[in-house]
Amino acid sequence: MEVRNITQDIKGVDMLQNSRKKTRILVAKIGLDGHDRGAKIISKALRDAGMEVIYTGLKRTPQEISKIAIEEDVDVIGVSILSGAHMTLLPELCQLLREKEAGDIQVIAGGIIPRDDIPALEQSGIKGVFGPGTKTQDVINFVQTIINS
Repeated sequence: MEVRNITQDIKGVDMLQNSRKKTRILVAKIGLDGHDRGAKIISKALRDAGMEVIYTGLKRTPQEISKIAIEEDVDVIGVSILSGAHMTLLPELCQLLREKEAGDIQVIAGGIIPRDDIPALEQSGIKGVFGPGTKTQDVINFVQTIINS
């Protein structure tokens, strides 16, 4: 299931249903990770919650993700990572966003990330980390919270 620019399919409905700007979220698979079931599930859940979701597909670099996020004017980047390269790739993504003066884009991460690594990731700029078994509603609530704060 490819989720990309959902509201383009129903032009105008956006404005009629909701006068405020929809939250735009980029869901990305970073690194050499080839498993995207979780990314697709969370993309659908966020879309069903009324957010506009753009899914990048597999094997994206931090450079590609930051470029797409800026071009698409997203509010949040949700990165899925299972490969174990999170301590390198996620801080690099946050650094690129700061360098491109896009530090207002919030970054969250999901996947296989050891609890001991979470404080360092948060220090690098990651706003939230969600592991296996996280309820989709918890992610939706978190995204709404960081957007509204």
